[in-house]
Amino acid sequence: MEPESAEAFHARVSASTDAEGRLPVAVEEMPGWFIYPYELDSLRIKPLEPLADAEPPREGEEPAECWCASASMPPWANQWVWRNERWVLTLAGESGAPIQMNLIPRTVHCDLTTVPDDLAAEMGRLVVAISAAAEELPSVGRVFVLKIGDGAAHLHWFFFGRPARALQFRGSPFLDWEENLPRVPLDVHRANATAVAARLVATLGGEGPSWA
Repeated sequence: MEPESAEAFHARVSASTDAEGRLPVAVEEMPGWFIYPYELDSLRIKPLEPLADAEPPREGEEPAECWCASASMPPWANQWVWRNERWVLTLAGESGAPIQMNLIPRTVHCDLTTVPDDLAAEMGRLVVAISAAAEELPSVGRVFVLKIGDGAAHLHWFFFGRPARALQFRGSPFLDWEENLPRVPLDVHRANATAVAARLVATLGGEGPSWA
């Protein structure tokens, strides 16, 4: 059996929609779980749109047009938590999470599928170390690690600290919760990030935060 095409996938999904092109809300799945952040009575899914002709280009798709070509900081970050010669861990400009960071390669323009072998091994160690350091924060229960990449072509891992003991914020719906939570004050966000940086410097070397 051959891998399914985009057209076949879309046709199969479309066959499950109603007369308005809407999928039913899967109340026995995530929307029916108590961690889902929205009430179901007025919830409905947007109509299914047709397939695009092609995937749109992302920011920095061409290496010469990416932020890394000028050795600047990425546009979604305003400061760095930790860095070495090859990687930088940036702090989100604002967040509703106790800690929100991005890990980004500094010396090579690449996405996850094109990370050079010499960086790939170090990347694995960094993902482990950053997650462990963030989970030591008293306000963090778990660290969620994501690679999405629909907006920017240059590789960037997301690290979100899920608030400790806030069980309603568990799982993937936390991304929706985070957008609606009040912003963590910058001094608090930096204090949490400073603790993460201290552990990384102690275990991996490198340089601590830009605001220190």
